[in-house]
Amino acid sequence: MLDRILLIFFLTIIPSLGRSQQLPIFDTHIHYNQPDWAPYPPDAILKIMDQAGIRRALVSSTPDDGTLKLYEKDPKRIIPFLRPYRNPNDPASWYRDSTIPAYLEGRLKRQIYKGIGEFHLFGGQANTPVIKWLVDLAAQKILFLHAHSDDAAIIDLFALRSEAKILWAHAGLSVAVETVGKLLDRYPNLWIELAMRQDIAPGGKLALVWRALILRHPDRVMVGTDTWTTSRWEEITGYLEGVRVWLRQLPRGIAEKIAHQNAERLFTGQ
Repeated sequence: MLDRILLIFFLTIIPSLGRSQQLPIFDTHIHYNQPDWAPYPPDAILKIMDQAGIRRALVSSTPDDGTLKLYEKDPKRIIPFLRPYRNPNDPASWYRDSTIPAYLEGRLKRQIYKGIGEFHLFGGQANTPVIKWLVDLAAQKILFLHAHSDDAAIIDLFALRSEAKILWAHAGLSVAVETVGKLLDRYPNLWIELAMRQDIAPGGKLALVWRALILRHPDRVMVGTDTWTTSRWEEITGYLEGVRVWLRQLPRGIAEKIAHQNAERLFTGQ
């Protein structure tokens, strides 16, 4: 009963204090894909981010032009990542598509990108010339790899270059938290973002197993929303209020790290 009363307090009383009292968010998983451009011009997207309390955002898009639209509007807030997808068909075959390296090299000439991804890659798919080239390129240019992957693919990527820097999208999404923790223990250059992990805080209460992982690796965890479909833009303000509910159940200093400080350190040097 007490837990329910506390949850109602966090969901109703705290948001009413105003945006100035919100924990600011560095969203590490935003897309601004082509279907979004007409219903949500860049100014509308930035307004939604304001309403959601998103201080900065790591953005990648299909095609990359969406990322550039937002970056050109607000280069201090938007942190560009280069997605290797030119169209909605690319996710199924990009890792073995010999045209991808030239595409990425051409876009990287802008020298504004902090990483490559978000891309989809699963166990057994990393042993291709494209992926080997990509991991080498990222290591040489000190670019992060934003991987929507299972645990097997994370292991495969580090086997190619142990010094690779990987941001694991959704912390594997459905990968067991115990496995996530073991990989964080094993690989010092692995970070996770928690977009759409439904098991973090069932009913608004931070799961004990996730709390233990976060306290063990407070510098390696970040949050995100994942605007993978256009309707998602209407949901992110409420979604992030739910995130703030479980963040408030952590010590304040650790909550601030996860909400924005870890990402700021990694992607802006602050």
